[in-house]
Amino acid sequence: MKPAARAFWLRSPGEGEIREAPLPALGEDEVLVRSLYSGVSRGTETLVFRGGVPESQHAAMRAPFQEGDFPGPVKYGYLSVGLVEEGPAALKGRTVFCLYPHQTRYVVPASAVTVVPDDVPARRAVLAGTVETAVNALWDAAPLVGDRIAVVGGGMVGSSVAALLARFPGVRVQLVDADPARAATAEALGVGFAVPADALGDCDLVVHASATEQGLARSLELLRPEGTALELSWYGDRKVALPLGEAFHSRRLVIRSSQVGTVSPARANRSYGDRLALALELLADPALDALITGESAFEELPEVMPALASGEIPALCHLVRYGKSA
Repeated sequence: MKPAARAFWLRSPGEGEIREAPLPALGEDEVLVRSLYSGVSRGTETLVFRGGVPESQHAAMRAPFQEGDFPGPVKYGYLSVGLVEEGPAALKGRTVFCLYPHQTRYVVPASAVTVVPDDVPARRAVLAGTVETAVNALWDAAPLVGDRIAVVGGGMVGSSVAALLARFPGVRVQLVDADPARAATAEALGVGFAVPADALGDCDLVVHASATEQGLARSLELLRPEGTALELSWYGDRKVALPLGEAFHSRRLVIRSSQVGTVSPARANRSYGDRLALALELLADPALDALITGESAFEELPEVMPALASGEIPALCHLVRYGKSA
């Protein structure tokens, strides 16, 4: 093994660094990938960066190729797109997506990479993991033609859900966010927009992704009687209070969780690979470029991550680019 790559590590909550990353010799049915881009999913990754993963969820929150443990030191991330430099002939030279942390080169089983379709640019393909979350959410929610739907929380996940819902015929979709600047994102995705106070009610379905208790409470208010709120937010170690003593029972409302860690029971005949391949196919839509809102070089991550975590750099998906010599 030799130090042939570099990786971004969380040294301790709030402090990151770039370390040398030894690469093992390539084994049978493995690939060597040179990174082109990776993405920072601002919600989850900045929560990890702040040290906000509760101890009870340390195992559940592990990324597929994570090294180290929470709260740190830990190498964490799961949105990587690269070029296969060595491996099986069918993959060599292909652009692939992998659930790998921020690292310049890496070796993984060939089964861990998914080929990016020719009509999907490599930089947009970093969104595959988040669009996969949106696919799973909509398998769980099962929206119908003509539904009235609100997506509360215009972050990376909520915007991905709204983008997919925009393709449903006859559906009224409104992206709801406290930040009026998210109106531009909604317009690019082809859906309506409102701040919470102005959101349209009488919804059959509300997808909640703001990671705030105020957002979830507002989601319940927007539902019609017997409507469903699908909860996509993950709150880490924060407690959440809800107004379940008001009209929650008399209106027979439903709160349902959804999480990408398992394939929706509604599509139990599909594999994780099927779901990810579908997400990559959906990324042929250039409207999804609106979810990439910032960009920096890999070497800048130790300075960029604190700025993302503090909100100094506002972002949905922050793109990390790697030089040709990565």
